[in-house]
Formats: sequence, structure tokens, C-alpha cells
Amino acid sequence: MGTSCSDSFLDVTNPTGEPLEEYYTTDATLNEALTAAYAPLHWPDWDNVAYNDLTIDAEILGDDFWVGGATITDNAHWHKLFNFEGDGNNTLATLWTDFYSGIKRCNDVIEYCSWGGGTEANRESYTAQARLLRVYYYNILWHYYGNVPFYLENLEEPYTAPQMSADSIYGQLIVELTDIIENGGLPMRWAGSESGRVSKAMGMMLYAEMVMYQNDKSRYSQALNYMQQIINDSNYGLHADFADLWAESGEWCEESIFEINYNDDQAQRDWGTAALNAGGSVLPTLISPNGWPGGDGWDAGSDGWGFLPMRLETYNMYDENDVRRDATCWDVRGVEYTERYQDTHIWLAKYRPYSDNNKDCPTSKNLNYNNNKRIYRYAETLLNAAELYLAVNNDAGTATNLVNQVRNRAGLASLTTVTLDDIIEERHLEFCGEGKRYFDLVRTGMASSVLVPDSYGYRTNSWTENKKHIPLAQSELDADPTLVQNNY
Repeated sequence: MGTSCSDSFLDVTNPTGEPLEEYYTTDATLNEALTAAYAPLHWPDWDNVAYNDLTIDAEILGDDFWVGGATITDNAHWHKLFNFEGDGNNTLATLWTDFYSGIKRCNDVIEYCSWGGGTEANRESYTAQARLLRVYYYNILWHYYGNVPFYLENLEEPYTAPQMSADSIYGQLIVELTDIIENGGLPMRWAGSESGRVSKAMGMMLYAEMVMYQNDKSRYSQALNYMQQIINDSNYGLHADFADLWAESGEWCEESIFEINYNDDQAQRDWGTAALNAGGSVLPTLISPNGWPGGDGWDAGSDGWGFLPMRLETYNMYDENDVRRDATCWDVRGVEYTERYQDTHIWLAKYRPYSDNNKDCPTSKNLNYNNNKRIYRYAETLLNAAELYLAVNNDAGTATNLVNQVRNRAGLASLTTVTLDDIIEERHLEFCGEGKRYFDLVRTGMASSVLVPDSYGYRTNSWTENKKHIPLAQSELDADPTLVQNNY
């Protein structure tokens, strides 16, 4: 592998007119195709159509944040989904387009590599990366929509594929994922210059996530085996300083298993240009105060849009000695700024804006913060393993030791023994604002009792089992009349 996943990894040279069979004949051009397959990872936060950052998409469905924004009509689809009253015109429509684009590009890479260009080692690596990325893209669609069209080779006219049930999608993906992990030849961790590529460890985390969300107990033992392999790998471990995990210095540290890279320097993303260009993230702008007066590392005149204010109850769930509280909750009560809808003066600190994080941006700074999105961390490996030890072996002793590693890093005392409820609560504290809480509530059967009307009158509807899968976009139903809408 002679190429990097840093800034240059995001620069794609497009074919210049040659037939595809003549163009994709070298390691360099095949890597261009692979780079294009990675690109949709960056799109959901802003893709020229809608703001659908995966952190916000997941967290507004849970119980830790409000939607916020200027008014209840600002990004109305988020407000509708928050209250479990979405429809085909108020759903996460662009995720469908973004990730099916990614799937199409992954299929392209696999096909181009089958033509025999470049070196065998690189063809095998590019193919394995594309296959794993494709499972990841399908996994997101499966989590949100459940019943989606599925294909592993690109479509021909009329460009439709059969819509499969969520259970069938899972069955297809988990077999494919197992083969990639066991036979794909990917490293457990890439060298630092290649950070950003999917790894075997990333595939193992994805496997555990899918198996546990499906409650597929027949595969819990294998998921536990994968978690133990990561635990035993010297490349991974808990980072000593929890707060540092969210700084630029903490990106791709020993705790990081997979992140999505963002860069402010040489950013091409700008207003009036293609939002799909390489560059930074708009998430810190989306989830921060409006009319900031300056201070706390963020310059006066910086502008946030007031989405995802944190609930006061979320701040209060932390013990005052828990170092995760101040690293997770940006408490600016007492600071005067322009309040927006549902404002609590508490924001998500993990992805909060700092002026240093977009200082090198040559275009619009509010679109291009360099905060990488953390997808899988070693702390999740430990808590996954703890949950699986309880489920597979009823081994509370080992589970307790694993949970206590996470708690002790947070500055909390060890527990004597743990239950499943203890582990879910530890996940709540550890991963707040990382897009995992809602799916934990669904898979554990807690959603119907936790996601209920609140005392503020913001959420007036309760979650029910038919809310597990959000509505398909009406535009997709119009484009393919064979698609069946979810019973939402």
C-alpha cells in the first residue's frame, strides 16, 4: 500500500475518457476508485440537500438531547422523527442516496479489481476494503430503514432491486461480513499513514454491533471471540485521558478502532460549491450556540446553529467525580448568547467547536471543522465483551472486570458485580452523544418504557415497536412503485 488516507487520500483524479477497462489497470487508478468508495462516509452531515449527520440522526431519537434549531420547523424532519411522527416527506431521505451511492462505488471497486490490473496484493486489499465498506453502508440503511433493496452487483436498467426484509438483509450481511473478517486479509490496525481505512478490527466491531442489535444469540460466542481478539491485540487499549480522546491529539490514538477523517487545511467544501468535496465537518457548527460572544477556545463572531441542545437530565446523570461529565457536556450556563429553540445552555462537548479546529481552512470555516467522527472505540470493545460474557457464559466476574476498566478510567469506583442493566447504564455514560443510545434502547427492549412523553411537552408521543424502522422517502417510493412503505 503506497498511498495515504490523509489529505491526499481524499483527492480523486477522475478518468479522462478512456474505456473503463483501459483506465482501471494500475494500483493508482484502482486506489482512485477505492477513494471514491470511501467518500460517502463524509456526506451525511451536509450533502447539498439536507443536514443528516449520523450523530444527530441517532441522538434525536433517544433520550439525551432535544432537536433545537431556530424553531420547530427548522429541519422539520428531525422534529417529526424526534416525536415519532415522521412520514415519507419527513425522514432521513438523504441517507438512502448517500449510502446507496457508496454501495454502488464499492461494487465498482470489486468489479475493477476483478479485471486483473495492478498488483495482486493491492487488488486483494482494495477488494476486501470495498466489501467491508459496503457492509458498513448497508448496516446503516438496515438500522434505520430495515427493509431495503439489496444487491451485490450494480444494477442495470430499470435500476431496481428486490426489497428484502430486515431479517433477510441481516442474514445476507452477516455471512458476507464473516467471510471478510476471516478471509479478507485486512490488518488488525493500519499504519498511522493509512489511518482511515477499514480494518479487521473495525469489521469485528461491526459484527458485534449487528449481532447484538439483531439479538442473534447463535452468534454471540463468535462476537465474543472477536472482542477478545481485539482485547488481546497490543495495538489497542484505553486512552488514559478521556477528555483528550476528543481533541485533535486524540485522533487515531490507541483507543480508536475506526474514525471518519475530516480536515480543515486544503478544504474544498464551500458554500456555492459541491458540498461533497473533501474537507471538514459542519457538525460542530450545527450543535453549538448561536451568536457566541467569544471565549472557551471559540472566537467571538463564531456562529452555531443551536441544534442538539443537551437535556439537563443528561448532565445530571453523571456523578460529579465522573471525568466524562465535563468531557461530554459543554456547560455554558451563565454565558449570554442568542438562545434558540429548546436551548438549555448545555451542549455536546465531544464535537464542540474550537477555533483551532478550522483555523487552516481556506474556504467557509463553519463548514470545515477538522473534528474526526469516532465510530468504534476500545471502550466499546470492553463493554461489548462484558455484555457477551454475561449472555454466553453467565460470567459476571469477567464482565465486572471489563466494566470496571471503563469506570476506573472515568475516575469512578469499581463495582462488586455487574448486571446487564449496569452495562447498559455504563454505555449510556460512556457513549453519550456518539449515536449509540437509541439503538441500545431498541435492542434491549427498553425503548417503549424510556422513549415516552416528557414533562416539557416536547415529545408527546411514545415509541412503539413499529417505530424501529423509519419511513422510506416518498421520492424513493415514487421512483420504484414496487417498494413497500414501512408501517410507521
